[in-house]
Parts: sequence; structure tokens; C-alpha cells
Amino acid sequence: MSSEHAATPQFEVPLIGSLRESARRLPGYWWVVLAAGIAWVAAALVILQFDQASVTTVGILVGMLFLGAGVENIALARLDVPVRWAWALFGALFLVSAVVSFVNPTDTFAGLADMLGFLFLIVGVWWMVRAFLERAINPLWWTGLISGILMTTLAFWTSGQFFIQKAYVLLVFAGIWALMQGIAGIVRAFGIRALGDQL
Repeated sequence: MSSEHAATPQFEVPLIGSLRESARRLPGYWWVVLAAGIAWVAAALVILQFDQASVTTVGILVGMLFLGAGVENIALARLDVPVRWAWALFGALFLVSAVVSFVNPTDTFAGLADMLGFLFLIVGVWWMVRAFLERAINPLWWTGLISGILMTTLAFWTSGQFFIQKAYVLLVFAGIWALMQGIAGIVRAFGIRALGDQL
């Protein structure tokens, strides 16, 4: 019985120490998350200005969105926190998607329009997963959860649309995705800053 009590602290202490060290370092980078959020909002404003964008333009814009999301997730995966493999996994998937988009933007557009509902579903699920991962450090984690639920609902609605309608939805989606990423990033940045003040 006593050996069990002795073994438990030895197992938990390194994990707690690792979490505390990460929590101390994280608030110093709040401004990076803020800058990324502002950049996402600026990208959204540019994307939503297009009335009739060309197929190639939309393919490149979607590739840039995938690239930004991939870099952001890979950067977050470098922090020494539990379940960071999820950040790395989704970051790698976003980066691969960016490369495919840049290699052939025309086919990317057609392919994305065909499977737009599936892509919405993937993004919505990731936003919900990320909301729960951030629950301990972000008091507004529920905003990410609501965004994920809305994106998942949009996924099922989009699956029933025709190709031409999907083409326009894809452009609007790119702008809304960037806008939601930006707002979530700004909220997250101030949440991280508040955590630093509490520490």
C-alpha cells in the first residue's frame, strides 16, 4: 500500500513540472498569436473583396489558408504540453494540402468544390477538438466549440449543393475561415496574456 503511494508522486511530478514550465513560457509569446490573428483577419478582408475570382486565384488563396493554418499548428505543437501530437498531425495535414493547392490550383479548385462538404467537416471537427484542448488555458474556449459546430452543420448543407454553387461557397468559405481563425487567434492571444498575469 505504501509502495503505491510512493510510486504515484514519482510518476506525476515530471508531468506537472513540465506543464508548469510550459505555462511559464507560453505567455511570453502571446503577441505572436495576436499578430497571427490580425494577419488572418486582414487575409479575410482581402479574400471577401473578390466578386468573381478566377479558378486559379481561388486555388492559390485556399493554398495560402492551408499554409497559414499548417504553420500555426506546427508552431503550437512545439510547446511542451500534453496531446501536442494532435497539433502536429493537423499541422502536417494542412501543409500537405497547401503543397497540393500550389502545385495545381485549377485542379485544386475543382477537387475542393467537389469535396467541399468533407473539408468543412474536417475543419469543424478540428475546431471542436482544439476548443477542448484549450479549455484549461482559454476561458473563451466555447467560442471555438460553437464555430466548430457551425462549420460541421455547414458541411452537411454544402454536400447537397451543385458544383457552380459550391464554387461561390468555396470563395466565401475561404474568407469566413480566415476571419474565424483571426478572431479566435486574437481571443486566444489575450487569454494567454491574462494567464501570464495570473502566473
